[in-house]
Amino acid sequence: MRGLIVASEPTHRSRATTGPVPARRDDVPRLVARVTGDETLGKAARAQALRALAVALAASARAAGVAAVASGRWLTDQVVDLAPRIPVRDLPTLRAHHEGLTGDELAERLITHAGRVTGAIGAAGGAIASVEFAAPPLLLSAPVQLLAETIAVVAVELKLVAELHVVYGRTPPGNVASRANAYVTAWARRRGLDRSNPAGLVGVLGGAVRREVRQRLMRRAGRNVTTFAPFFTGAVAGAELNRRETRHLGDALVTDLRRR
Repeated sequence: MRGLIVASEPTHRSRATTGPVPARRDDVPRLVARVTGDETLGKAARAQALRALAVALAASARAAGVAAVASGRWLTDQVVDLAPRIPVRDLPTLRAHHEGLTGDELAERLITHAGRVTGAIGAAGGAIASVEFAAPPLLLSAPVQLLAETIAVVAVELKLVAELHVVYGRTPPGNVASRANAYVTAWARRRGLDRSNPAGLVGVLGGAVRREVRQRLMRRAGRNVTTFAPFFTGAVAGAELNRRETRHLGDALVTDLRRR
C-alpha cells in the first residue's frame, strides 16, 4: 500500500499529453462541498469527488512533511482552515428546508440527514473501519483518500454542530471565523457552547484547544485507517461507522444544548 504522503505519479504518457493539473488551495472547499452534497448524490459521483479531494490534499500533505502528518498537525490545520468556509443556514432557512419543523423535531431531522450523508461518504470511500484507535504512525501507511474521507465527514459534522446551535438559539457572537473556531471546539468536546461563559466561547484556537481538536481528529481518522476490504464489505462498514459516530455527536450536542 502506498504511503500517505506519496501521491501516485502520472505515467510518462500522461505527462506528455495533458498532464495533471495542480490543485489550488480553493479547490479543497469546493471539493469538500461536492463530497458532502445531498444524500441523493450517487455513490459513483461521490466517489469521484472523494478521489479528486484526495488528489487536492496529497500535495499539501507531501509539502507539510511526515512529522506534521503523523502528529495530526496537518489534519488539524486542514479542518481549521476549512471550518469558516462551511455554509451555515439561519433558522428561517432551516425551517423552510425542513417543512416548518422547529425545536427537537428539527434537530432530529438535521441529525438524521447528516448521518445519511456521512454514511454515504463512508460507502463511497469503501473503507472498512474496525479499530477503536490508530496510533499516529499508522497514518503514514494509510491512503490519503481515507484522510480525505475524514475531512469530508468532519465538515458535515461541523455544519451539524453549527446548525444545532442555531436551532436552540445558541449561536455564538463574533464574526464568521470566530464562530467557526467555537464550533470546532464544540465538535471536539462534544458539548454545546455556553454563551453565559465568555471564556467558553473560543474566538481563537489556542494551543490547548488545538491539542483537543487534534486528538479528536486523530481518533476519528484512526477508526477509518485500516487496510482496504473488498469493496462491498468496506462500503457497508464505512457507512455504518460514519452514521453511528454522527448520531452520537448529534445526540450529545442536543442533550447539552437542551440542558443549557
